[in-house]
Amino acid sequence: MNFFEQQELARRGSFRLVVLFALAVACIVLVVDAVTLVFTGSVGAVVAATVLTLAVIGLGSLYRIASLRGGGAAIAAQMGGTWVPEDTRDPQLRRLRNVVEEVAIASGVPVPKLFVMEDEPGINAFAAGYSPSDAAIAVTRGALDRLNRDELQGVIAHEFSHVLNGDMRLNIRLVGVLFGIMMLTLIGQRILTYGRLGRSRDGAPLLITALVAVVVGSIGVFFGRLIKAGVSRQREYLADASAVQFTRQTHGLAGALKKIGGLEQGSRLADRAEAEEIGHMLFGEGMALSSWMATHPPLVDRIRRLEPAFDPGQLRELQTRWRTAPPDGLAEDIALGLVARDAAPGAPPPLPSRDARLALAPATVSGQVAAPAEDDYHQAHGLVESLDPELRALARRRDQAVPLLLGMVLDGDAAVAARQLQEISVHCGDVVAEQARQLRQERLESLHPAQRLPLAALAFPALRQQPRPALDAFLRAIEAAVHADGRVSVFEYCLSRLLQVQVREALDPSRHASFGRNKAPGVRREFAILLAVLAQAGHPGDPQAAQRAYLAGLQRVLPRDHLPYAPPAQGVQALDEVWGPLDALAPPAKQVLVEALVDAVSHDGKVSVAEAELLRTVCGVLHCPLPALLSR
Repeated sequence: MNFFEQQELARRGSFRLVVLFALAVACIVLVVDAVTLVFTGSVGAVVAATVLTLAVIGLGSLYRIASLRGGGAAIAAQMGGTWVPEDTRDPQLRRLRNVVEEVAIASGVPVPKLFVMEDEPGINAFAAGYSPSDAAIAVTRGALDRLNRDELQGVIAHEFSHVLNGDMRLNIRLVGVLFGIMMLTLIGQRILTYGRLGRSRDGAPLLITALVAVVVGSIGVFFGRLIKAGVSRQREYLADASAVQFTRQTHGLAGALKKIGGLEQGSRLADRAEAEEIGHMLFGEGMALSSWMATHPPLVDRIRRLEPAFDPGQLRELQTRWRTAPPDGLAEDIALGLVARDAAPGAPPPLPSRDARLALAPATVSGQVAAPAEDDYHQAHGLVESLDPELRALARRRDQAVPLLLGMVLDGDAAVAARQLQEISVHCGDVVAEQARQLRQERLESLHPAQRLPLAALAFPALRQQPRPALDAFLRAIEAAVHADGRVSVFEYCLSRLLQVQVREALDPSRHASFGRNKAPGVRREFAILLAVLAQAGHPGDPQAAQRAYLAGLQRVLPRDHLPYAPPAQGVQALDEVWGPLDALAPPAKQVLVEALVDAVSHDGKVSVAEAELLRTVCGVLHCPLPALLSR
């Protein structure tokens, strides 16, 4: 199953969640009405009870959804996560950050914010957020202590599946709506715990009401667990499969699952309230539940899907062995020779020549969207290691991320760059403009085309740490720099657009949480503009070749239409109006669009590294992240 199919399933899951929520609310209201009728015998009281119950559920859901609007980092912090700084020197945290950075770059998305749940000894993790630009990944202290690098990689790859395939936003909505249907229980428990109502005759009616609320609210708890199990269980199987597809090895993920089964704490969270609320978001079961209410498939079943010959008796052997000597992840890294990746990596693999030509097949590329293939993980590691160490250090510094990214979009033409720097100076100040100029001149001009997106991905966590006014100024500077002169290159324009999209999503994550529904026939004009601009950029000075490229892409996406090749007079700036409608396409239509873009850039069988990176950038703007295409 590819990215677009999983996105479509997640979109349908949102609709199913609404239906299940409505059924749960109806059942709760019916029970409350029945209890009210028995005690009062009044129809008016029943109506009042109905209105009050709906108000409690509705307001509870709205309150919780509003509290989650801050996005992935806010949610991870609410759940007890401690932020992991980009420049950490702690060996366990450095290993975690290295793994996450490599997985992010291989996936073609910004590096998410990282958190550790320090007080949780069990092995677990979760991803939170509304989009990849807003994502945060949290792991427990138990996962850091007990898992070796391959096992940690498998867990992180599993969580990245949730990041990429739309599961995160579905999970956040699930947290919000389920809070509402469990409100009656929460209210009753608070009254019983803090009210001391049973000591006086006047408090007896309220005490009875609280007891009724707890009993009736248990229906909400029951339905909440049932909904979580129904929505999340199959998605966990898919995430396991995606993790294996990504890492191309099963022993890491299987090893993590075995350690969950072999250690006494397993994957359980010490904080039961957190386990109840975010159980469906976790890598493993956060609390013990009956099998038909569990949010995850049985552990043995998950392991057997990875290792068909697995014998459950092995778990008992591991339990006996680890009862007195639990595993140490870092020690295993040393024994397995995995520590070298984080401590003293060897020479990175050479990058392809700037003049290299790649062979891309549309169906193959669309299948790679959010689903990196066998070599992408190691290729991502190589891309990171190939970067100038000082550039990597700058990308991780909060005070350098803004000038670094602004320097990346400066034009190679000195006159255009001068106008861009004037705009940057207006919005971000002379100091930032001068830093951007120096970085462009001293370090960024020689940057290989394949290194630009990985460098931007590394810089994104530091960029997100900027205060909102600084980020607003950054967005205005990017916008002004792009429109400073019509001669800005297509890649520079698209890179700046990608940065704007990612920053806006990080600033207001919940506003951008939606699945597209548009169909291809409704955006013919936008298709034509995008294909014409890309075709013209790929064949400067050769209108006939550009027209052939345009028609090759158009034939894929709109085979029955006859839209003439007409490059827009305003050039790359004409793309300003196409992003919104194209990004709102339904997942199947987006798949066809990606294949059409590949057809356009590869119609002559020659795709340069620069064209491949432009394709990745455009796909990133449209939320179809691609891994590096250097070895295709």
